[in-house]
Amino acid sequence: MNQNNESELEEWEKDVEYLVSVLKESFESTDARYSVDDLNDILYVELEGLDEYSEEEIIEIAEPILDIIELDFKDVILLPLT
Repeated sequence: MNQNNESELEEWEKDVEYLVSVLKESFESTDARYSVDDLNDILYVELEGLDEYSEEEIIEIAEPILDIIELDFKDVILLPLT
């Protein structure tokens, strides 16, 4: 992998980790993790305590964050941490 690709990958990872961190803080989670489905271009974010929120509350909290932090995923799926 050349230097530019490595640098771009590192920046992309920082952006994803920043998004997860903001979501974790917004949902007052103590733990979070993420995984990427490269084939389908989907980001899965698991958040501790997410199951304590209604679907409407999740949308109300997450939608503005996802609108501001633009990442090139077809979809971002939030799940309770198991």
